Amino acid sequence: MTFALSVLVGLAGLFAVAAALRAAARATLTGHANSIAQDMPLTAAFGILVILIYPFVALAAPVLAPFPEREIVGGQFQPWSAEHPLGTDRIGRDMLSRLIYGARNTVGIAFATTALAFVVGSILGLWAALTGGWLDQALSRFVDALMAIPALIFSLLLLTIFGTSITALILVIAAVDATRVYRLARAVAQGIVVMDYIEAAKLRGERSWYLIRREILPNALAPLVAEFGLRFCFVFLAISSLSFLGLGIKPPTADWGSMVRDNATLITFGDVTPLLPAGCIALLTVAVNFVVDWQLYRASGLKE
Repeated sequence: MTFALSVLVGLAGLFAVAAALRAAARATLTGHANSIAQDMPLTAAFGILVILIYPFVALAAPVLAPFPEREIVGGQFQPWSAEHPLGTDRIGRDMLSRLIYGARNTVGIAFATTALAFVVGSILGLWAALTGGWLDQALSRFVDALMAIPALIFSLLLLTIFGTSITALILVIAAVDATRVYRLARAVAQGIVVMDYIEAAKLRGERSWYLIRREILPNALAPLVAEFGLRFCFVFLAISSLSFLGLGIKPPTADWGSMVRDNATLITFGDVTPLLPAGCIALLTVAVNFVVDWQLYRASGLKE
């Protein structure tokens, strides 16, 4: 009960800070920035605050962590204490330090993977919609074949073949998720390429890359930005799931998914420590979804 109360107090504190920052933004910002702050709901402000905290923790991990990421500093499964606020893991490493370093590894790899998937999927999707013909059909049928395979099973198969290095992990998950981005980008672009200004640009002799970069992408940006947030959540959860299964980020590198797996036995004894990395995963996922929901609402043009 004490732990649950601490979690509720922490969340209430984050919401209070988010409300104060939103009020300060409304009072100080001017012009378009002020109108954005005026329309921002409290949930979006909370999401932005949490999203900003995670990269700060990731970048400042060497300063914030009381011990090095991989150093054995005590005995197995030591309880929470002044020296080790969250105890130690199964081989005696400080859990708080590994939780902090896990933000750098898990979130950083997830962001790099999502960015790569989006660059590849968006370019191919926009290009296929603009070009049409056999290229569009070939790419679309290939993507359909890949999407017919469950993503987790396909990722496990590819990682078994190519190994489980961080580079292989990024490339495999990016390839799997690029298919989803391709479908969205192509669907959005198909409604844009038939517009009159696209035809006018073609008559001027503009090349495909110019059309994609200057005419199609700006008009498709809102749904793609929203999809980036959602796709980041899926990639983030996929990496954590693969690490939990033993095919993600390899030890001794700190990773939240593997931390849950390695310390799951503590739950049997009523210790909530394994739930902390899972809670970090859940908190970031909820925060990103809050911001994505707000951006979708703004992009839709709906007003209350």
